[in-house]
Amino acid sequence: MPKKKVVSPEIVEDSLVNSAAAEQALEQEQLEEEDLESQEPVLDEPAPALEEKSEEQKEAPAKKSKKSKAPKEEPVNVLADKKEDKKEEERKVLLSVKNLDVKFHVRGRILTAIRGISLDIYEGESIAIVGESGSGKSVFTKTFAGMLDSNGFIDRGEIIFSDDELSDTVAKPTNFDKKLLDWVLNYLNRASLLEHGAKTYREILELKAECRRKLALSEEENEHIENRIAEAKYQLTEAINYKMTLSGKDNKAEIAEVKVKIKGYEADLKALEKEKKDALKKHKVDFKADTEYIEQYNAKLAELKACYKEEIKGELKPEQLERNEVLGKEIYLSCGRYDFLHRMFLINKLLRSLRTAMKLGVDLNDEEIRNKVFDNAVFRVKFLDGTTETQLHGTCVLNLAKIRYAKDWQKIRGSRIATVFQDPMTSLNPIITIGKQITSIITMHQNCSEIEARAKAVDLMNKVGIPNAENRFDDYPFQYSGGMRQRIVIAIALSCQPKILICDEPTTALDVTIQAQILRLIKDLQKEFGYTIVFITHDLGVVANIAERVAVLYAGQIVELGKVEEVFYDPRHPYTWALLSSLPQLAQRNTKLYSITGTPPSLYNKIVGDPFAPRNPYCLKIDTMVEPPMFKVSDTHYAKTWLLDPRSPQIEKPEIIKAIHEKLTEAFNI
Repeated sequence: MPKKKVVSPEIVEDSLVNSAAAEQALEQEQLEEEDLESQEPVLDEPAPALEEKSEEQKEAPAKKSKKSKAPKEEPVNVLADKKEDKKEEERKVLLSVKNLDVKFHVRGRILTAIRGISLDIYEGESIAIVGESGSGKSVFTKTFAGMLDSNGFIDRGEIIFSDDELSDTVAKPTNFDKKLLDWVLNYLNRASLLEHGAKTYREILELKAECRRKLALSEEENEHIENRIAEAKYQLTEAINYKMTLSGKDNKAEIAEVKVKIKGYEADLKALEKEKKDALKKHKVDFKADTEYIEQYNAKLAELKACYKEEIKGELKPEQLERNEVLGKEIYLSCGRYDFLHRMFLINKLLRSLRTAMKLGVDLNDEEIRNKVFDNAVFRVKFLDGTTETQLHGTCVLNLAKIRYAKDWQKIRGSRIATVFQDPMTSLNPIITIGKQITSIITMHQNCSEIEARAKAVDLMNKVGIPNAENRFDDYPFQYSGGMRQRIVIAIALSCQPKILICDEPTTALDVTIQAQILRLIKDLQKEFGYTIVFITHDLGVVANIAERVAVLYAGQIVELGKVEEVFYDPRHPYTWALLSSLPQLAQRNTKLYSITGTPPSLYNKIVGDPFAPRNPYCLKIDTMVEPPMFKVSDTHYAKTWLLDPRSPQIEKPEIIKAIHEKLTEAFNI
């Protein structure tokens, strides 16, 4: 049996802001009403184990060593750290992504599309996101545009959007609001008494967590049976989906065979669920038989509860009263933009979250912790100045990963972050005139009349290169060519002068001549409007002409990041080598075009080591065992590969990309 773990106060504090399961346990109002047998176990997440691999290695170039021992210490992930380069420090970080995980519910299973991405996007820059299909490029940008599919969700991480205009918040409390603020302040003052007994309360939680672990299955037993249940559910779902694809007339025998399989999978699933239920029942019987432990548990719990009741009878300190007054104003500023019912719901949710934090003794004076506590309900508006008698002034901390309400996204999507898609007809309504589609966006986000909106729309059409814009204002999309439709989509995206323009392969469906025109248009308009470009593409030639920086994605991770010249002329990750080697412009006459062997890994499964290892001809043994950290090549260049570790063998890049500078200069006019 594995050694039992004790839940520490730090784990409990982390679970406050990250775990819905912990919130359920922490919001209990009366400790005496809890029933030990009905409580669900709280299990610590096991540390990820390294899979043992065979020592068989792929053949590599002559300069590659046969083995590479795993280093004892992993280098620090420097990608999320502050840049040391002075020029980078001078540029404002417009969007900061930290440790982002995005998952999807697909056929009863969880698919992890984005895995721990950290990236800073600067104001006014052009950054390209490149990689194979399925690498996570579009999903990554959809997270900060609020366009994830309904089955997708952000599991972990932050997306901090820096917008001074949106962040600035002013509210003038009404008489009702003043009474509401008084009620909120009284609630916070009562809840603050719980801080005096926080240490004892954490001891109570630890004691109960240990008891729940005794009632539950061990970590190994639970993981083993849950994996078998998940596999049975997956097989059942796949069989049902396959049966739906079969025709009744032509595949009667096959349908009958699939039905038999479905019944078998259903029986297996019921058996596994019964096995889990029986195992839990046995643990409960064994627990009740341990009368000595139960007596010790009840005595210790009663002692802690009595101590806790005495501790929370004290008086509030002056600093607590002062802090609560600021908290009350921040609650009002954070929820004031919603309608009455929605506002009251959020205020109650925030108060419960803050009460839980106080009960645990969390330091609410810490800005980062306070932000996370607020994020459980709504993003926080930090109080700056003002009084309830005049007006309150604050500033928002815009964490796009925590936005849950459509009203908040309406102020960001379109007006602050706009998107140009690959096929313009997916963005344009075929039965509404071009002019109407542009003016509807302008009137929605800007306070102007129809006449003013029309004038702005015609001006935009002229800027994106629509000839005779005034006369073509009332035309329908089918009356425009593909290139002209894409120009209209760009005009719509720029109608509210966004700060970030996401270009999701906008030139893929166009011919080469029109591609060059659209790229030139996007760059020219950037000089005029000053927006940041996030360009998604497979075409490295497009990257060379439009981007300042490049982020190479593979299996939902950034594997290399740097300036265009660094990634093109001095690539460090084997995947980047492979992408550059497959450029048709580098191929020699009478030679076979290079292609990357194999397929990307399944994102349903946990990936151990470097995800590119199975396709990497330069794979080291450690690549199959330990995930590489992000190594720093220069102040602006980073790569996620063990080849950059000083202890790794020295491996030269492929011959085809050694003299790449002249070829790229000639091919892409860099």
